[in-house]
Amino acid sequence: MVKKIAIVLFFIMTSCNFEKPTQFSTEALQDTLYDVSHKKYSFQQVLEQYKGKKIVIDVWASWCRDCIRGLPQLKELQRKFPEVTYLFLSVDTNVNSWKRGIQHYQIKGEHYNLPKGMKKGALVDFLNVSWIPRYVVIDENGKITLFKATKASDKNIEKVLKNS
Repeated sequence: MVKKIAIVLFFIMTSCNFEKPTQFSTEALQDTLYDVSHKKYSFQQVLEQYKGKKIVIDVWASWCRDCIRGLPQLKELQRKFPEVTYLFLSVDTNVNSWKRGIQHYQIKGEHYNLPKGMKKGALVDFLNVSWIPRYVVIDENGKITLFKATKASDKNIEKVLKNS
């Protein structure tokens, strides 16, 4: 009996990892972000600015050790795929720390802040952000082609950038 319960729990837990939406929810698209000038946008407005381009979204924070460790691999992606838009969504709740992190680590790309942080908000809920960094790839048609990567070195990122 215990073995059967363990097997059922295993399938329930792993089935959650297979969630691969291809479009953002309406609620996620309506979530609020701020640029470095503190101008307010909906996530949909941000995505519309890059319509027709491939986008790599990096959900990160200046205090996140794994995010910082992944920057060299992300910069390598930027070198290999310069035509791609790199959209950095910070979950820093301290705006000054976020801005200092961009400067200190010389992060090139488009920068926005999710002011509610990592635990609240429709976009982080949709992405099911339980760990950062988190990478999402969107193709030229606005379709999510890679929903969940936790390392910039994930070979699936390059694969979808080459194929989409």
